[in-house]
Amino acid sequence: MAKRNLYLSNLPVEEAQARYLAALQGLLNPRPEEIASEDALDRVSWEALFARRCSPLFNAAAMDGIAVTAAATGGARESSPLTLVRGKDFKVVDTGDPILPPYDAVIMAEETLEIDDDTLQILQPAVSWQHIRPIGEDIVAGEMILPGRRRIRPMDIGVLLSGGLARIPVYRKPRVAIFPTGGEMIEVDKSPEEGEIIESNSRMFAALVREEGGEARRFGVLPDDPRQIGEAVGQAAEAYDMVLINAGSSAGTEDYTVQVLRELGEVAVHGVAMKPGKPVILAVVKGRPVIGIPGYPVSAYLAYKQFAAPVLARLSGRREEGSSLTGTGRIEAVISRRLVSSLKHREYVRVKVGLVDGRLIASPLARGAGAAMSLVRADGFCIIPQNSEGIEAGETAPVELCRPLSEIEATLVSTGSHDLILDIIGDMMASSLVSPEPAYLASTHLGSLGGLMALKRGECHIAPIHLLNEADGVYNVSTLRELFPGEPPALIKGVGRVQGLMVAPGNPLGIRGVGDLSRCRYINRQRGAGTRLFLDYQLRREGIKPESLEGYDREGATHMAVAAAVKNGSADAGMGVSSAAAALGLDFIPLGEEEYDFACPPRFLTLPALEIFRKVLQSPAFAQRLKELGGYTFGRCGELVFLKEEIS
Repeated sequence: MAKRNLYLSNLPVEEAQARYLAALQGLLNPRPEEIASEDALDRVSWEALFARRCSPLFNAAAMDGIAVTAAATGGARESSPLTLVRGKDFKVVDTGDPILPPYDAVIMAEETLEIDDDTLQILQPAVSWQHIRPIGEDIVAGEMILPGRRRIRPMDIGVLLSGGLARIPVYRKPRVAIFPTGGEMIEVDKSPEEGEIIESNSRMFAALVREEGGEARRFGVLPDDPRQIGEAVGQAAEAYDMVLINAGSSAGTEDYTVQVLRELGEVAVHGVAMKPGKPVILAVVKGRPVIGIPGYPVSAYLAYKQFAAPVLARLSGRREEGSSLTGTGRIEAVISRRLVSSLKHREYVRVKVGLVDGRLIASPLARGAGAAMSLVRADGFCIIPQNSEGIEAGETAPVELCRPLSEIEATLVSTGSHDLILDIIGDMMASSLVSPEPAYLASTHLGSLGGLMALKRGECHIAPIHLLNEADGVYNVSTLRELFPGEPPALIKGVGRVQGLMVAPGNPLGIRGVGDLSRCRYINRQRGAGTRLFLDYQLRREGIKPESLEGYDREGATHMAVAAAVKNGSADAGMGVSSAAAALGLDFIPLGEEEYDFACPPRFLTLPALEIFRKVLQSPAFAQRLKELGGYTFGRCGELVFLKEEIS
């Protein structure tokens, strides 16, 4: 029986970083190379760069006009204009022309009165060196243009060239070898069979390396074979400045990375107190940094940023960029939901962020190490320190941003029920299809009731809802009046949509309605979701007890998550909208139409992002997108209903 690996340590992040950098002491030896200054964008200067020439190289006219001898113009007055003759008293010059003796001043063309082609008058005298750029006014030969270890910007390139530096020494780009491992991994151009996974982490690493000033060489997938892994890593350590090995760093019976690195060199750290990303390996092989990175995408990203990025920064000269997780800035934000965390780890929670009533609100996303889309959707990371049990809802916590604060301030925060149209609306808002200025939509899916509670707490601008009042058959209105007595939100009308059961293609179990759910495996929506409430209503009508359904307690957070479970065969049926069934090629059994609307406090209706949101709802382009999806009606899209007025 194969043995499992054991972690050597559970070090705090800072201690692991310090231990690794100590192990690399004297081994990180960046080297310079000389390149053309015009090709130096984003490179890092190896040493201080000094001008070889002055700029300007000669005394130059700063204006279009005439060059004169200042002393000869002393008699000019408005009451007694002074007449000057070309060639004798002045010379016509353009901006940048040399100014040579006997001339020592320039008079702007608009301050002269032309008499004829060779004669003009001036109304006031010139001052010596007026409108003349002297030699070296901008750059003096021998003056420092840039210090060492400065990242070179476009404006720097212009000044370097003006100072006579056609070629400059810069930090050579560190070369990084990247090895994905795992017998289950396949390349993206292959069709995966059962148990196979498309390998993507190494492509992410390569992009991160390039973004942070290195050159990446991504090798093909290595099998779970310690001999092959050892040979590849040993050869790469001789030819590259750093080596990254993805997957195989944990405690599985086929995780060989730590074993291989112990045989090839020294393992400084195996196991760090961070979540996700604990099973990282920090090693030195043949004098080169070699890092074993966990296989789950979120773990992989965080481990890279915390441990590979600081090493790469030292090799590339970008020392100031290795310490930040995101590089975009840190804010303080109110956490919308309670976050429970282990005392053993520092935890990185992906969050959506928006500005609501002057407060920055951070809403947690999926926390799993394999939730790669949470990285794409995240606006930032809320970092829960080690030895902390978590953060209570409503508390303020630091968040490292992944997006510029200016974009977050232009974001409409939506919390509530899920529908595919939210992605379409967000795309159209950001693409400036209905407004010259883009706006953004940040959606988190807590179900209709969860969204209304967030709205009540001031954590979002709008709440998508579809809540049926069984007594009168009207959607949304009664619930808003009940939950917001006296000051109900306005209702922005959305779409009509068809709810029903999603089943496998061909409906192999012959499901016709909720009465058939007791003989199949069901997947539900989360508590508080309008879709779940709709199911419960249908079950009561049929006299069916929820606990009789196998899978009633299994929850999917979105319509697409439910559809995916049916598609992959882990469930036989799930409630959802027809567009989700169509998106995954499922059969659909309609059970009823409903109204999917947006609750919004009236004070938010004048927000620019909210106005753009309504313009999207009312646009012909949005109507066309709904037609293409199918299963929607949209006659009242964007219409405002003020419930307070109806009460009065």
